Amino acid sequence: MEKFSAQQIEALKSLVAADRFSTGTSHRELHRHDFSPHWGPLPAGVIWPVSTREVSRILAWCYDQEIAVFPWGAGTSIEGNPVPTRIGLVMDFTRMDKILELRPQDLQVDVQPGVLRKTLNREAGRHGLFFPPDPGADATIGGMIANNASGVRTVKYGATRDYVMRLTVVLPAGDTIHTGCRAPKSSAGYDLTRLFVGSEGTLGIVTEATLRLTGLPAQHLSAVVTFERLEDASQAVALLIASGLEPAALELLPANLIGLLNREKELGLPEVPSLFCEFHGISDAALDETAVLAREVCMDCGATDFRSGVSAAERQQLWQARHEAAETIHRAHPGNETLIVDAAVSISRYPEMVVFAQSVVAQAQVPGYVFGHAGDGNLHVVMPGDPRNEDAWQKLEAVNRRIVTRAVELGGTCTGEHGVGIGKRQFMPLEHGGGYDLMKQIKTLIDPKNLMNPGKIF
Repeated sequence: MEKFSAQQIEALKSLVAADRFSTGTSHRELHRHDFSPHWGPLPAGVIWPVSTREVSRILAWCYDQEIAVFPWGAGTSIEGNPVPTRIGLVMDFTRMDKILELRPQDLQVDVQPGVLRKTLNREAGRHGLFFPPDPGADATIGGMIANNASGVRTVKYGATRDYVMRLTVVLPAGDTIHTGCRAPKSSAGYDLTRLFVGSEGTLGIVTEATLRLTGLPAQHLSAVVTFERLEDASQAVALLIASGLEPAALELLPANLIGLLNREKELGLPEVPSLFCEFHGISDAALDETAVLAREVCMDCGATDFRSGVSAAERQQLWQARHEAAETIHRAHPGNETLIVDAAVSISRYPEMVVFAQSVVAQAQVPGYVFGHAGDGNLHVVMPGDPRNEDAWQKLEAVNRRIVTRAVELGGTCTGEHGVGIGKRQFMPLEHGGGYDLMKQIKTLIDPKNLMNPGKIF
């Protein structure tokens, strides 16, 4: 099937309002490609539901017609997670964007999947609350649930799955189920909520979610710590975690990335290996004590400077620059795509992984930026290149395989936060062994026709 028949188009038009289904080329082109280097075929159409009932009716019709469905959020994913792998229907959730109910007294909020993270936090912030997972991009909540997104604050606050309490999910044939509850804890049966978190739309579509919120920190303290060697900075990360200082964020940045950020953002930072640190506390006095101890730890690891107490404006500028690091690298290499390593290991093995990644990039003689969410063991290597140059791109793929394989050998994972999508499928048997076969059985049980975001994870 290259396109929908006239009868199929009329059927789809009857399921939603006239302006919420399109077979126009421009709409279809916009849903072939996310931030990753992966491109898919042109989908046969795009549909924008606004309610659970509409999603149910659409999926039931697609199941009957055996048409593949590809859920789409903000398109900010970087492993091809929503990209079509065959011709089918893209279900875009950007118009299903209501905050249904905010309950400050319970520290909870009910949302539709198209709500943007920053929009949610602006609304929650009016009540002194926030949703902590922060992947940098202004992703939709549905996309964050699908990928179990995390980001810079994971070391203190955890990932998306730690905040999902209850879900409304529409299964492949159109049946609707509810998982979890609004109570702070439950021991009732299998944890189906966590089954769907991180499933990347391969088992069903989340149409509503109850999320746990937490209080905004009273005070912040940020620090920029410089080192002569990237491995010394990574060693400081392990000791800062072990010291019990509870950093909210610990980001490792290499000299070449600092240089790019300086040129684009005019940060004026020393172009040497650095840690961006942030601590949250109840008072300035408590954070001052934390800064003293953190400085001692970093200096013992060979830090050349520890600058804390940066202004709120500078703190915001630093973290914005860090959030946009991947895009900055992309812009610095025009005409190229970026292949991003997303491995994660235990904190004690993190310094080893940093040294290993540096050596692999150097041996391959490819452009690469080694950095990451060091506080939770998440290592990124961003490598720009042209996928149309097969030999050059294969060198980047080889670097990716070596680093990911080493991380898994050390008991880590092939993807710390970006999800499996298309890019990490090859590593799933290596990481999960027989558990991967069980995942396939679960997929087949729930989606026997393989219509839900096919080609992802498996």
